[in-house]
Amino acid sequence: MSYLLVFLGAGLGGMLRHGVNLLTPRFGLALPYGTLFVNVVGSLLAGLVVGHLATRAAAAEAWRLFLMTGILGGFTTFSAFSLDAVLLFERGDPGSAALYVGGSLVGSIGAAVFGLWLARAVA
Repeated sequence: MSYLLVFLGAGLGGMLRHGVNLLTPRFGLALPYGTLFVNVVGSLLAGLVVGHLATRAAAAEAWRLFLMTGILGGFTTFSAFSLDAVLLFERGDPGSAALYVGGSLVGSIGAAVFGLWLARAVA
């Protein structure tokens, strides 16, 4: 059942993301505002969902899977990144939070650069 909840949520989240991608170029924006939008909105929604579900343990796991892993996972993974960083900081571990943020940004951008380089080198 948990896989079905994630599957359905991810489909909805992916459709929402696709909708944002289709709408953004119509505004003639030179910067990737669609990606910025889904990252910021997804992070806001992640905070709201986690904050709300923290006080409702009974049905929280099913809703967390559907909303967080499913819908927000399909919409943007940046929401999970943002929430993880905040929770590390709130747990009193700012060093780990900074390492996580820095490692995620540098590692992800570095991996994208390497992936592009490798794909171009092979082609």
